[in-house]
Amino acid sequence: MTPNEIEAQSFSIIDNEAGPHAFSSDEWQIVRRIIHTSADFDYMKTVRFHPDAISKGVQAIREGKSIITDTTMARSGINAAGLACHGCRVTCLIQDPQICRNALEAGNTRAAAAVEAALPEMEGGIYVVGNAPTALLRLIALITEGRARPALVIGLPVGFVNAAESKADLIAMDYPSIANIGRKGGSTVAASVVNALVKLATA
Repeated sequence: MTPNEIEAQSFSIIDNEAGPHAFSSDEWQIVRRIIHTSADFDYMKTVRFHPDAISKGVQAIREGKSIITDTTMARSGINAAGLACHGCRVTCLIQDPQICRNALEAGNTRAAAAVEAALPEMEGGIYVVGNAPTALLRLIALITEGRARPALVIGLPVGFVNAAESKADLIAMDYPSIANIGRKGGSTVAASVVNALVKLATA
């Protein structure tokens, strides 16, 4: 089977096993890609969409805004070629030596320091968090202060310390976001959301 045939069959299996659901057509394109990436149907019960999330994400891509990730793994999983067709670039600052110095001086994580450093570039773009709750918590604080204005936040950090809590805080905000309830998530899952948005933006 070709890669396209494998993907098509995978989505067919997902659609059949998922059964009836309340997601809109666009929301389902995102949720089914998360399931395709994770083989985990629990996301059907836990993914949460802000009403403006998809439209804001698609608009940001079509306008060629930046996509910023919290990890190099998330950046690697994103369809950069598909985004390049819209003039978008995918960046991750976590490995920048200056970020390391800033984190040490502030007594914070590199992921949180990277959020601060990305403030100018994230304007009108998409910030993707798939690993670090500290990044998501810092981003939420900066949005609340009016210092950060991404078009969309994809918040899907995984883990046992502040992962569920940071996502709950994001979901509680009246701000365009795609997140989930609980500890599950990860860089590959977060990247899959961006890839689904690329498909929607290119359709």
